[in-house]
Amino acid sequence: MKRGSTTIKITVTAFCTAINIVGAYVALVLRLPIYLDSIGTILDSVLLGPAFGMTAACLSGIFSGVTSDPYAFYFMPVGMITGLLAGFLFRAGWFRKRRLFLGVILLTVPGTVVSSCIAAFLFGGVTSSGSSVLVQILHRAGLGMAASAFVVQILTDYLDRLISVVIVNVTSSRLGGRLTKLLGGGKSNGTL
Repeated sequence: MKRGSTTIKITVTAFCTAINIVGAYVALVLRLPIYLDSIGTILDSVLLGPAFGMTAACLSGIFSGVTSDPYAFYFMPVGMITGLLAGFLFRAGWFRKRRLFLGVILLTVPGTVVSSCIAAFLFGGVTSSGSSVLVQILHRAGLGMAASAFVVQILTDYLDRLISVVIVNVTSSRLGGRLTKLLGGGKSNGTL
């Protein structure tokens, strides 16, 4: 691997990590029922591959956990699952046109199973997310805690991943061939 290519990959991963951190912080402060913490993970996974997406998820989870949201530590496996799946699904064409909505379901469900278990069993359905209120309402209405967490998580996770994938699709389509050439180690004229 060429040195310039490695530097660009590290820089892209750091930038994607920062996107996750900012998105998560905005969602936390505004108490949104979505998370906005996977935009950078998906972008990194699409541009560089699943291992890089997983790395961005871990780094942003650690940083957010230390600085603003201790729950972020516990939900790092969800980000890693998202990073792993996003690269494969994107390369297989699941985020294009008519396959987009089904592709987002395929991206969402595995992470939702994990995140709803974490929310229900570790935190009793109460986390820093704005959707915790919905979990408690469903639980008080008679649905079990794990089921309540799953119902809310599948809806909020799907919306979150759909927004993230659309943003990544628009962004990656605008980046064009120069960045792809740079990431592959090719020469460029110095501008992205």
